[in-house]
Amino acid sequence: MAGIPENKRKLATMDIALIDIPKIEDYRGNIAVVEKNTIPFAVKRVYYLYDIPSTARRGGHAHKEQEELLVALSGSFDVILNNGRESKSVTLNKPDKGLVIPRNMWRELENFSSGAVCLVLASDVFEEADYIRDFDTYVAGITS
Repeated sequence: MAGIPENKRKLATMDIALIDIPKIEDYRGNIAVVEKNTIPFAVKRVYYLYDIPSTARRGGHAHKEQEELLVALSGSFDVILNNGRESKSVTLNKPDKGLVIPRNMWRELENFSSGAVCLVLASDVFEEADYIRDFDTYVAGITS
């Protein structure tokens, strides 16, 4: 795109995908399965957040390239997404629903219920250079 420096990031769309994770229902309990093409990227890293105080906030960053799927394995929490122009809040509270967060989307997690566990499936391994940890820097680097 002419006139836009290469170091400027494109504005992320707010068309956020909340996907159904296939589940197998059984009288002994349900199983949710993430395999093959369940999510729109290959998983290279898995981690989870737990024992989070209800007043704590997590996230507070964007990724330049990495995509993530967030799932509330237990309890609930809110994910506040911001693309630099608008903000959207999504409550996660079902282990068979996942929120796909595209690259270049600011996210904050808050309002954790007691016992909440947030599973994160990421498209890449941890790389500090991929993080944008300051919101003003994030907004300054966005183009429309």
